[in-house]
Amino acid sequence: MTATPHAPVGPAAAAAATAPLSANALTGKRRLAFASFVDENYLPGFLALLRSLALSNPGVCEDFVVLHDDLRPQSVASIRALHPRIRFHRVDAARYDSYEKGDQDNYLVRKAYFILDVFRLRDYDTIITLDTDMVVLGDLSELLQLREGLAAVPQFFYGQHKLNSGLLVIQREYLSDEFCARIDATGRSGDYELDKHDQGILNSVLDGDFVQLDSRYNFVKRRLSGDKPVPDDTAILHFTGRHKPWQGGEAGYTQAEDRWREFELTDAEFHAAYMAVSGTMHHDLVVKYGTEHVARTGDVESARKVAHAHINAGGFQEAADILGSVHIPVDDTWPHEVLGHALMSVSRYEEARVQLHLAAGSPGRAATSFGRLAQIAWIHGDDATAHTYAMEGLAVDPTHRSNRLMRLRTRDHDLPAPREGAPEDQLAHVAFYMPQQGNAGDKLLPESVRLAVGTSTGADGGADTETGPRRWHSIHAHRLFDKAALARVNERRALVIGGGGLFIPDTAPNGNSAWQWNVPDENLNGIDVPIVVYAVGFNAFDGQSYRAGRFNSSLRQLVERSAFFALRNHGSIEKVRALLPASLHDKVRFQPCPTTVTRQLVDGWTDPAPGQRENTVMINAAYDRAGLRFGHDYAHFLAEMAKAVRALGEHTEVVCVAHSLDDEKIAFDLRREHGISLPVIPMYDFDNDAIRDTYARTKLVIGMRGHAGMIPFGCGTPIISLISHPKMAYFLSDIDRPEWGVSVHDRNLGALLTERALGLLSDHAGSVADVHGRQQELWKVTQSNAADLRGILGA
Repeated sequence: MTATPHAPVGPAAAAAATAPLSANALTGKRRLAFASFVDENYLPGFLALLRSLALSNPGVCEDFVVLHDDLRPQSVASIRALHPRIRFHRVDAARYDSYEKGDQDNYLVRKAYFILDVFRLRDYDTIITLDTDMVVLGDLSELLQLREGLAAVPQFFYGQHKLNSGLLVIQREYLSDEFCARIDATGRSGDYELDKHDQGILNSVLDGDFVQLDSRYNFVKRRLSGDKPVPDDTAILHFTGRHKPWQGGEAGYTQAEDRWREFELTDAEFHAAYMAVSGTMHHDLVVKYGTEHVARTGDVESARKVAHAHINAGGFQEAADILGSVHIPVDDTWPHEVLGHALMSVSRYEEARVQLHLAAGSPGRAATSFGRLAQIAWIHGDDATAHTYAMEGLAVDPTHRSNRLMRLRTRDHDLPAPREGAPEDQLAHVAFYMPQQGNAGDKLLPESVRLAVGTSTGADGGADTETGPRRWHSIHAHRLFDKAALARVNERRALVIGGGGLFIPDTAPNGNSAWQWNVPDENLNGIDVPIVVYAVGFNAFDGQSYRAGRFNSSLRQLVERSAFFALRNHGSIEKVRALLPASLHDKVRFQPCPTTVTRQLVDGWTDPAPGQRENTVMINAAYDRAGLRFGHDYAHFLAEMAKAVRALGEHTEVVCVAHSLDDEKIAFDLRREHGISLPVIPMYDFDNDAIRDTYARTKLVIGMRGHAGMIPFGCGTPIISLISHPKMAYFLSDIDRPEWGVSVHDRNLGALLTERALGLLSDHAGSVADVHGRQQELWKVTQSNAADLRGILGA
């Protein structure tokens, strides 16, 4: 079978024809939410609850579902003003009319029943209910990390077999039609305690079968009778009883009610209090509260925090705007440095230089500022100046990593440029050329692209395996594509762009394209040789977004100008087509990443004989954008990986393979947290031949990075992907082997990973043969595309 360039491979065709799954569905990332039933009587308590949650857990911002049967518009507005991720859900009050003890005129009964509607929500994997007469005083991380069962605090007064109302941690299996049917049946039968109907019904249904939490997560006011102080370790204080603090309170609980009144704040007071907290702050909260606070006060430090939050989320223009809206004193160097970072990220380079020079006047900001100045000079092709700035940064801080890398990158700036072939014999190649100690996968990509494109450019229809400067003119994607670069490209036979995940907003931010290639529209449209976009990936993480206007415009122009536009998986194709007019959809075709067909591309490749492979399993984990990868589940992931490493270690040697320096973290964390020591292979220091050889000689690779799966697969080695990014699932779908992937969030990750790994190892020859068969399908696509490229590029 010869696959068409526009169609998926083999059995994956049926899967690709269906509607694309959400990123969350692909990665298995847990969806969490808080929930409360709110009405007008308890609205003051709920507003205090929202403020307390933000101030005591400033790094937490999950959806908050407001269950209600009727709220006034002004109440809705006051709630929205306090939280950026509010969702309103109107309960069906008539549903509870059939309950035997359902006195709907009784407010407490209505409130107790309506919170039961939380079990009817279907959009989340974990829901934490909070009663509106609670305030949050401490860290809720333990609750956010819970993965199993229905958890609650046992009743203090009535026995450990009954749960207390207000705080529930509900997992997916309870958010089901089956469990709701049990609730309804109990409610209709009246077979529950008359008092406190929600806990009465739940206690009857559960019959003591719930995960018991420490009382500090639902510390009832009644325990403080006699005006006792609130214990320091209290995480959630619950004002049970009829007398609420906002209604005047109750005698004998002064100290408890003082804690509640800490959160009885105006919006201005609340915003100021949040911006003054220490520790990790959530982007959404910083932006919501901080933007209003800066507009009201002009506070520079708050503006810096908001700008920094925007930068971390790829909002570089927003960062420049908010810092540009305040007066920054000359000697306040940190805001100048952040503003410089934002400005260079939207290609306002001259303004950025001014800000960074101001910041470099402080020893605490100098190394980073010189590093950014070096980066700006390098972007503009001025290696000598970049080298000078890097050395100035190292004089301040000899350990500064970006300055050390820039020094290495530009150390030969005074040497003649490498000699290239004649322009008419060359292809220009835009790629991310990885520096020393850079990501091993990205290091291998430019050569792999050249080998793959070479299958269509050799004389007499053969392959051109030359990947050096005689045949190729290198253009680093992150350097400004100016008029001089344009002229050099137009002297060549064609321009190849790829490979790797170049469509990502924050790896090398710029205002010219909003993706990795720093190309202004004018110069993109000035290219008059054929443009070939080859095996590029759409690499946005779950929860990451582009500057839509700039990126969409640049993308559309690139597709219009391209003679060949191919993406490396069908997930990327779906994403990119969704951003293009229908008239351009057919131009977007499939070209697997060339690393996946390495055995077909490398001249003289020889597969290792069974006895030549080392008895090892390699594990790779990635830590860039860790919050987007792991959410609240990193401790779970690490514990499950420890189980898998121990189990696999009984059959083979397990080693850590680090594509980048940060990837070694899993080895450090496993040793510190679980007493497991793993050898580390520093692949970031390897050349391309060593990378391929290492992956070809091991028996199995369990990898989280995209190329920790694609490269060993291309070398004929079985793989299992640790899925924390949609692209991993995209690739496995394309080869029709979704079972070769396990979500990092999977509840039974350790056992599942062990089972699948041992399955592949038990019939290793069969597993290798399966890899070869899957690879052959990708090679057919590559050959079909090569035939089309032959007509575009010529021999």
